[in-house]
Amino acid sequence: MNQTADIAARRVQLRSFMRQYAGIFLSLVILCVIFSFANPRFMSVANLTNILQQVSVIAIAAFGMTWVILLGEIDLSIGSIIAVAGMVGAQVIGLGWGFVPALLLTLGSGALMGLINGALTAKLLLPSFIVTVATMSIYRGLVSLPTNGAPEMIMDPSWTAIGGESFLGIPIIIWIVFVLFVANHILLSRTTFGRRTYLTGGNREAALYSGINVDRIKMIVFMISGTMAAVSGVLLSSRLYSAQTNAGLSYELDAIAAAVLGGTSLAGGVGTMIGTLLGALIIGALNNGMNMLSVPYFYQLIVKGLVIIIAVYLDVRSKQRRA
Repeated sequence: MNQTADIAARRVQLRSFMRQYAGIFLSLVILCVIFSFANPRFMSVANLTNILQQVSVIAIAAFGMTWVILLGEIDLSIGSIIAVAGMVGAQVIGLGWGFVPALLLTLGSGALMGLINGALTAKLLLPSFIVTVATMSIYRGLVSLPTNGAPEMIMDPSWTAIGGESFLGIPIIIWIVFVLFVANHILLSRTTFGRRTYLTGGNREAALYSGINVDRIKMIVFMISGTMAAVSGVLLSSRLYSAQTNAGLSYELDAIAAAVLGGTSLAGGVGTMIGTLLGALIIGALNNGMNMLSVPYFYQLIVKGLVIIIAVYLDVRSKQRRA
């Protein structure tokens, strides 16, 4: 009897999973088919691996953005945090401190910048949109201070190996995305902290009445977002062999688009890491396909802007149906 009930429960879960992700998965397949007809090299193993490597920076940043949007907040500073994190790593390596201290200080800088965003939002009751617009400008200015706006080369072999070497035939950068996806997915869907994040974003008053420390949840979530952006900064600088002061420009828009395309509601309380990963793959396929077709950059901006509008429209329609 119990075995029959378990089988029935699994079938219900499978049907729910298919309904939840069928639309976005189908969109990804259709996009790949269109680009493969336009350019047969699009579906080659080499290009698909290239897409996964290209999307890694956006995907990890989008994992952090998903946490923030689940609270009904927004973080527009992650592009600047990506740049600052890369510069911190480059400066520490330049001082001769080695790979491990550089990595720890880089991730710590991202967590600190995220904590500042969270504290200003939670403790001063400032809108996260205004806070992160301000810190986006501040952090972007800070990244240029050490070099007066010039790039900083990174020659440490351990650092550059992250973006250029492989493990078991798969690029290390893809392994990092996979590990962080699993970690964020488990933290969000399998832990008390994840459930409290959903409740806080879905109904803040109910969360307060339940005894949840909403301010602490908010600050931790922004710290997660900053840390994920710092990881993206490590990956980007390792691929470029340098820290660029203009690194991460507009990456926050791609991260938002990936999260919303994946079903994360801008109103908060709804979203998954699986959806965000699929959304990031759509953004990556779109960028790669348009580059292969030599679509001018300004047209690419127009297309991505339209994608964001469509994603937000679908989010609003979904919210209306749920209501």
